[in-house]
Amino acid sequence: MNFAAGSSNVDAATIRLYRDPEWILNMRILGHHYSDIVVVRAAPLSYPNHYVCFLDAEGHEICMVEDPSSLDTASLQILREELDRRYLTSEIRRIHSAWREAGACYFDADTSRGRREFVVQETPESIRRLGDHRLFFIDVDGNRFEVPNMLSLDRKSSKLLMRIV
Repeated sequence: MNFAAGSSNVDAATIRLYRDPEWILNMRILGHHYSDIVVVRAAPLSYPNHYVCFLDAEGHEICMVEDPSSLDTASLQILREELDRRYLTSEIRRIHSAWREAGACYFDADTSRGRREFVVQETPESIRRLGDHRLFFIDVDGNRFEVPNMLSLDRKSSKLLMRIV
């Protein structure tokens, strides 16, 4: 039986995440131990840094944390690593070139995973505005790219991006 049967939203401070020698993710919460857990975002586009669900090995929800920022430092680092690995979203940090052609947008950009060239179809599913300054792209290969805050980009990158979106 899962810890969270009935009420799943818990205080992040009560959770400890750790890996065993085989690198399997484990969780301890209020005296309960779970092995081989999975973490997922409940609202990955709307609230990527909030609403994290912890699932047991069978995929059943153990609990959900509204704001994981109050996890201890080691657990928070593990959580970030797991979410980065699961969602594989690259953050766009600088745009070298960007142009439109035949219903597609072409990018050459520095990302959190290195310099990348990618193509995004000009469709609402592929280019999403998530608030005033946040953008989300899905390229033709299904890779995900995010600009968390257009205002934090350098001037050249901002201008190139504004011409595209």
